[in-house]
Amino acid sequence: MRRTIDYGERGQVTVSTAASEIAFLALEELAIAYMRAEKQRRSALVALSGGSTPKRMYEVIREPKFHRRIIWSRMQLFWGDERWVPIDDEQSNAGEARRGFIDALGLSEETWHPWPTYLDDPNDAAEAYESSIRIVAGALESIPEFDLILLGMGDDGHTASLFPGTAAIHERARLTVAHDVPKLDATRLTMTPKLINNAKEVLFLVNGAAKAEMLHQVLDGPIDVDAMPSQVIRPENGRLRWFVDEDAAAQLERE
Repeated sequence: MRRTIDYGERGQVTVSTAASEIAFLALEELAIAYMRAEKQRRSALVALSGGSTPKRMYEVIREPKFHRRIIWSRMQLFWGDERWVPIDDEQSNAGEARRGFIDALGLSEETWHPWPTYLDDPNDAAEAYESSIRIVAGALESIPEFDLILLGMGDDGHTASLFPGTAAIHERARLTVAHDVPKLDATRLTMTPKLINNAKEVLFLVNGAAKAEMLHQVLDGPIDVDAMPSQVIRPENGRLRWFVDEDAAAQLERE
């Protein structure tokens, strides 16, 4: 069974009894985004995330009963963030998707767009990715509007590669940035809130007891985007939803 909790501007929370169900629910939203775009005779613009739930999604996508629901040539896939590693590295989000379903389905390179981590400079890669998004979305002078952006949330409150205390949380000019994350001693590439918050739908996928305290703070606590960057995600004209399991929802105050 599932239950829904209304958190107002912080989003609508769907709690599932099984963590495995979250992947299926997310895929339904992917199919719906595709169908809505089809009705408008255009490609669906979708941003995927990294993490354990997307891995399960990719397994399901490979099943004929699901992937046949979508004409994949009419999908345009991007990623909300990426590590500064080659696509064939096991830590690459796009690489995970490629191994998980892209190669298996034989998707054309024109339909999926990994961050260009083959470039020499991360900042050049971020600029190139913003250009790619604008070109594919047909939004050279405006903010591109994704049909669906999937996000995860870390137990430190980060989402995409917007980490606590980093300037990227407050970026107002750029749609994508490269930045150093001191706590990871690593370079990350990420979409900024300016781009994410212009989506028609943003969907957080959160599971596990390790996320329970942070999910409680993000949804029930005071607003502090520097400490909990997930709170900066507030779609301006779209819908914000959370798909979480019972373990992650254990400390939520609303019912």
